[in-house]
Amino acid sequence: MALGVTRAELELWKERVIAGEIAFLTHYWKDERFPGCKTVTKAGCADIEKLIKWGASYGLKPEWIDYKHYPHFDLFGDFERRILLNEGQLQQYNRFYA
Repeated sequence: MALGVTRAELELWKERVIAGEIAFLTHYWKDERFPGCKTVTKAGCADIEKLIKWGASYGLKPEWIDYKHYPHFDLFGDFERRILLNEGQLQQYNRFYA
């Protein structure tokens, strides 16, 4: 469940993923395996080769892609924050980290 985002934001992310864009969606998240992480960013793209190439530029491995529903990488922690800033996703960064 994506907490802290609107249905419109979720639908826009899905549309962008399907269109072959690298799309970002950050939401609140809790997983006991990752203490201290309060958010996750989904970096998705239906063009798998494009997603793999993009991920490789950040050291992400293809086997880390979650293919369920919409192909994406789950980003969290310092790695998430660095990628949001590098990708110019300032609105999402400021919303969840400012």
